[in-house]
Amino acid sequence: MALFSPYALGATLYMPATRDDIVDVVFGDKIPELRSLVVCLEDAVALIDVDTALLNLRQVLTRIQDRGGRPADGPLLFVRPRDAAMARILNDWPLMAHVDGFVVPKLSLTNLISWEQAVTNPALALMPTLETPEVFNPGAMVELGQALKACLDERIIALRIGGNDLMGCLGLRRNPAMTLYSTPMGYVIPMLAGVMGAQGFALTAPVFEQLATPDVLELELALDMTNGLVGKTAIHPSQVNIIQNALRVSLEDMNAARMILNSVAPAVFKYNDAMCEPATHYKWATHIMERAKWHGVLPAPASIMDASIRLAEAVS
Repeated sequence: MALFSPYALGATLYMPATRDDIVDVVFGDKIPELRSLVVCLEDAVALIDVDTALLNLRQVLTRIQDRGGRPADGPLLFVRPRDAAMARILNDWPLMAHVDGFVVPKLSLTNLISWEQAVTNPALALMPTLETPEVFNPGAMVELGQALKACLDERIIALRIGGNDLMGCLGLRRNPAMTLYSTPMGYVIPMLAGVMGAQGFALTAPVFEQLATPDVLELELALDMTNGLVGKTAIHPSQVNIIQNALRVSLEDMNAARMILNSVAPAVFKYNDAMCEPATHYKWATHIMERAKWHGVLPAPASIMDASIRLAEAVS
């Protein structure tokens, strides 16, 4: 299957499968700026409501089919099953042709085989979520990454970091005035970015569950971008534009990336008082260009617009 770019995810909004306005979001009548939507049958649905949620999901997909399928400019659509047994059932629904893939909750080495056996439809992409106690162990993450590369690699768009569940493993909840990086997640997120990123996986950032402090969300997003994360879960529609604006690329990064990717670039050169080395910075530059493709470029600050742009120069 041909996977789309993980940068296409942008802000990912989760909606309980019991909601009656899912179709409105799918067709852009609500939250038209949304890039990706997850219909959740797991933590967002109480056990007593599972049957109702499954029925509602079937009705949602039937309505999509009756309208000739999803719009080309609508959000990507994923379903998060409750467990591998539920995924096995959904995997065989013909109506899943209108879904891009599954979000796999609480993936670990102990249940990987069950998920591999359940999600056999090759047309469905996968986004495993890292949210179990094993995630705190770098060795376990190396092993999980290797196992994923061996069995499901070609279907994985990105790995999602389940911040709330991981904090729950420690009996913690974030301080609303602080970013997640001020908690033990300040160790976990960079560790996962290194361990899983080195194996070729893209990762998305945990949710920011506070609505009254968008300034702290912006600080957290800056740290997410610093760690190379490609998107972020949104808890509320009001966060969507904030997240997607943070994914936009600065003009200076865009220009540096273009110069690094230029086939005639020097082996080492200086641009805007920073050293650029194409052999070292090539992958960073490709990521910047991909982010810009999906999210655009930030307007240049006045200081750059007013001054002449400094040209790249070879380092002698």
